[in-house]
Amino acid sequence: MKNSYKKSTIIAGILFACSSISYSQTARVQVIHNSPDDIADSVDVYLNGNLLLDNFAFRTATPFIDAPAGVPIQIDVAPKTSTSVANSIANFPLTLTSGETYVVVASGITGLSSTTYSNSPAFNLEIFAGAREEATMMTNTDVLVYHGSTDAPTVDVFESSVPAGTIVDDASYSDFAGYLELGTADYLLDVQDMTGMTTVASYQAPLSTLSLDGAAITVLASGFLNPSMNGNGPAFGLFVALPTGGNLIPLPAATASISEQGTSSFTIYPNPANDLVSIQSDAVIETIEVVTMSGQIVLTTKQTTIDVSNLTGGMYMILLTTNEGVSSTRLIKE
Repeated sequence: MKNSYKKSTIIAGILFACSSISYSQTARVQVIHNSPDDIADSVDVYLNGNLLLDNFAFRTATPFIDAPAGVPIQIDVAPKTSTSVANSIANFPLTLTSGETYVVVASGITGLSSTTYSNSPAFNLEIFAGAREEATMMTNTDVLVYHGSTDAPTVDVFESSVPAGTIVDDASYSDFAGYLELGTADYLLDVQDMTGMTTVASYQAPLSTLSLDGAAITVLASGFLNPSMNGNGPAFGLFVALPTGGNLIPLPAATASISEQGTSSFTIYPNPANDLVSIQSDAVIETIEVVTMSGQIVLTTKQTTIDVSNLTGGMYMILLTTNEGVSSTRLIKE
């Protein structure tokens, strides 16, 4: 039978797997579990046949650890009920460079679940070399950005509080956007489509409030824009992995007024919403449509109060047709 560890003792599991062998060359590695596949909600990870991480949960990260470098190694991912590496469902042969620092993100869909996913890139380990464990300046927070949402389109990230403008341009699934060296402050981030015309979601990035001076972190787009098309899986969000590991920290959705796109001005509230949403517009409303991020219209009305209680949690677009044209903004259904 495999060794049994508590979920919270990630470091103990790492030390157990690595302590039995002395390596002359090492690299620093952090592993982040970002696969939303329901069969991979928690997995076992093996290094060279030895159990490395037991019940490694979705949206958690290891701390940076020493890993063998300069020699071929085998990483195996197995179901959380595994008894040995023989139960592996994915194998990744790697050779790490001595002295290098890596962030490794497990992403994608295993293909072993009975769930139908609207987009199902293969389960993989996405590897970023040149990772950092601390910022290059103590007054900064260095942010590595990773697009890990399988059903999200190519996006830009626009910082609107300074405003700094577009800080990530045309990031597609599995892309690392490299490090942003940001002064440690509280920011507002708009995730936009690649045209920059439509805001998909807005998030607070309270780097100062979280006391991240001098830290290097990874911010991941995680989950499904349209959970209803993906087995009602985890909803889209931005999450932070700290260099010390542990549970990923969700960035809070922006609750301020949403900047609308289009020809007429309108506001929606509350947003995020559980049941009723009110819409106000200066123009004459002709139709209001609620659209999933895959383009499916799920509600059409002329009423300015909308009942969204029956919608699956996730991201939606509100399309407002008025006598002045069509405008849009995003809605988060909790």
